[in-house]
Amino acid sequence: MTSPTGELFGGGSATGRLMARLDWAATPLGPVQSWPQSLRAAVRIVLSSRYPMLLLWGEQFTQLYNDAYSALIGDKHPGALGDDVRTTLAEGWDVLAPLIDDAMATGVASWVPALQLLLDRSGYREEAYFSVSHAPARDDDGRTAGVFTVCSEVTEQVVGERRLGLLRDLSVRGDGRTVDVASTCARLVEAIGGHRLDVPFAAIYLREGTALRRVACTGAGPVAAVLPDVVVDGDPAWGLWAAGGGATTEVHGVAQRMTLPAGAFDEPVATAVALPLPSAEADQPLGVLVAGMSPSRALDEAYRSFFHLLAQQVAVAVRNARAYEEERRRAEALAELDRVKTSFFTNVSHEFRTPLTLMLGPLTDALADERHPLPPEQRERVDTARRNATRLLTLVNSLLTFSSLEAGRARSRARQVDLPELTAELAGVFRSAVERAGLRLEVDCPPLPRPVALDPANWERIVTNLLSNALKHTFVGRISVGLHAHPTELRLTVADTGIGIAEEEMPRLFERFHRVDGARSRSHEGTGIGLALVGELARLEGGDVRVDSQVGRGSTFTVALPWSALHPGTDDTVAASDLGDTARAAAQEASGWLVDPVRPEPGEEGSPGTRPDDGRRVRILVADDNADMRAYLARLLTAQGWRVDTVGNGRQALDAIRRDPPDLVLTDVMMPELDGFALVRILRGQPDTRTLPVVVLSARAGADAAVEGLDLGADDYVVKPFTAADLVARVRATLEGARRRLRTPDAEDGRPEPPRSTRPAGAAPSPAPPATGPVEAAPAAPARPLPSTGRTTAGPFTTVRVPNGHETASVVDTGWSYPSAATSASAMRRDVRSSLEAMHVHPDVVQDLLVAASEAFNNAVEHAQQPTRPEVRVRLQVGAGTARLTVRDFGTWRDRRSAMDRGRGATLMNAFGDVRLMSTAAGTTVTIERRLTDDQG
Repeated sequence: MTSPTGELFGGGSATGRLMARLDWAATPLGPVQSWPQSLRAAVRIVLSSRYPMLLLWGEQFTQLYNDAYSALIGDKHPGALGDDVRTTLAEGWDVLAPLIDDAMATGVASWVPALQLLLDRSGYREEAYFSVSHAPARDDDGRTAGVFTVCSEVTEQVVGERRLGLLRDLSVRGDGRTVDVASTCARLVEAIGGHRLDVPFAAIYLREGTALRRVACTGAGPVAAVLPDVVVDGDPAWGLWAAGGGATTEVHGVAQRMTLPAGAFDEPVATAVALPLPSAEADQPLGVLVAGMSPSRALDEAYRSFFHLLAQQVAVAVRNARAYEEERRRAEALAELDRVKTSFFTNVSHEFRTPLTLMLGPLTDALADERHPLPPEQRERVDTARRNATRLLTLVNSLLTFSSLEAGRARSRARQVDLPELTAELAGVFRSAVERAGLRLEVDCPPLPRPVALDPANWERIVTNLLSNALKHTFVGRISVGLHAHPTELRLTVADTGIGIAEEEMPRLFERFHRVDGARSRSHEGTGIGLALVGELARLEGGDVRVDSQVGRGSTFTVALPWSALHPGTDDTVAASDLGDTARAAAQEASGWLVDPVRPEPGEEGSPGTRPDDGRRVRILVADDNADMRAYLARLLTAQGWRVDTVGNGRQALDAIRRDPPDLVLTDVMMPELDGFALVRILRGQPDTRTLPVVVLSARAGADAAVEGLDLGADDYVVKPFTAADLVARVRATLEGARRRLRTPDAEDGRPEPPRSTRPAGAAPSPAPPATGPVEAAPAAPARPLPSTGRTTAGPFTTVRVPNGHETASVVDTGWSYPSAATSASAMRRDVRSSLEAMHVHPDVVQDLLVAASEAFNNAVEHAQQPTRPEVRVRLQVGAGTARLTVRDFGTWRDRRSAMDRGRGATLMNAFGDVRLMSTAAGTTVTIERRLTDDQG
């Protein structure tokens, strides 16, 4: 038979078994047999629930609870069974008493979410949170005899949300947009200071060299007094140095160092943690975060994770602040550089004006001098100089205007002006050039309904730049200029039927120095600031500029000026006739784009010129988009007895070459439609023009531009400005080299002239690199031709059969001697190229060797001091899968930069082969070796 106690407390729960063994007679409830049925029913309800439940019965609030509740009170279980709740929960009774008393007195249940309680259940006074319901428990007579308490602990949720709030505040305060790192750190500790329940105090230390320096801390009281300002190597204070090495450190005994009440119940802080602030380098943290720990919470896994997240958030904010600070410094440096550049442009431009004035004045006087008129030929030369000096002055004025706009110094000097008349006059300046281009110019500028005032010089630049741009990119149709009044603004429109602008280029159209790549135009000349200047000047006048365009249909530029920006500023009226110098200079420049190709007749004076082998006069094709440059080159070359044809761009040059190949092409680099480099590339890629001599002219100085041109196969590269004598010498040397390469037979039987050796008498020929595999002799190939104005020695080619079954390849040992002059380099390249290509060496290897040989040859010319022989010897040996080039001069070495500022000869040579250099008093020898690819035999 089951006892009453076993029947009541049965069910298998651990707490039930403890209650069954408890001496209830010693409690205010008395023996179990005497309990009323209502108490027994309430106990069964509590023990059968899996939710934390507590039953308080009687005036002594005797406790009966289940297993789930026993887990909530920790160390107080099982002593709390049968005991007074006021004793068990004495530390929190001031919070619980009103709720329990209310339930007992009113008989009405209550519900309180996230109720904060002070619990001493784990050896310390703990901050805990519970969602609690108190309901009356009635006896057999229906009177309230106790209280049912149903509760669930929500401490982790409440504390977790609070900590997330701190992390959110840190992300807002540490967004990196403060002026510097120190300010960011101050904002971070300010945010931490608002969450003292979780972080009673905090300090941020950042690494400075080998030390850690405190940059911010919460409060200015006891925390700042006890924390060190600087921590140096090995200092154990507060665990800072260990944390600076990457190890999280717990700091105990804080209460002995300072008194800082904190936590939910204002108890002294006893523990802190020192955490490394992670950086990109794991072993080199940014610094250390020292954070106090709440005395009301244990340092459990959740608390540790929170501290690590806190340190990571601080580190991210510091890194962002540093990145922002570095970016700000870079921006300031760029702004300073931009200011210095603008100042430089302004000063230089001002300095340009004095010599330009002294150039233009005498040139203009000479052209206008009726007492001592210039001869026609001299007049043409002086007029060319005057036109280009005027163009240079226009460029200087544009740079000055733009630099003033950039520096913020530009001002609009508004004056009342008859704007329709001024606009029509400026457009009329371009009428001749537009009509010569085969286009129509339409001008529609009716009178305005009210007077306007603006800066007439700025307006002239706006109209001029828009018209120049339209003429440059329009080839058929019309250009129209309109000025019309609208209700809110005045609009200037310049429309054309030109090439149009691609949609992806529109956002950058008014950026300075921006050019649309590959756009068809009449000329490649220009500074790239014309449209940018239009936009800046329009904004300076209080308006703006916009563009509508379709590719292949044309473009319409609209400058809109609100009426509010056009109020008359003064009573001075500017006549249209007082302006126009800028427009006339621009129209004159545009006229130069329209000159048709000319073919000057050879001059009667000067040398007869180099003739090709068939006896006819040499013909040179000049390609340049500047009309004055074309005319100058034509006069210069014609005076040497050569025939000259001129074209305006690379496309026209290519068409002219296909119609009637010239003896030499002299081409500029920067040209519309097809530039000079592209022209050389096409010529070298076609069999019928592969050997056509090409000399490149360019304003692009420096080794990179020269190497690019020579790599493409140009015979010579001439940098502007050049002297007439230098250009003529280079052209003549290139023509002479091409003539000698034709190998005109000297004997009547047509056999080539035998080679002449430059080796000393009696000296044995230098051996070629050994060939691998059985050698099969072949007939000797003709010797290489004499280079320009030099001697040559050419050993016979030998054909070998390699053992791996590849095609036969040539082994060569040959050499040349050239005058020690820069103009000999083109002949040397031609000779080496021809020899290598005759042996079917891979084109990439040929180009590499030519670049290296060019650098070695230029060094030999530039650095040989007081040579015993005014020559440079070049020797080529090919065999056994290796090509060897030897370049020797006969002077002592001297350190001198070349005119083209090369400065990277050794780097280039080493990039394309193995280089050895031997320098003696008798001269310097450079040897370059390059492996050939396997498929070349």
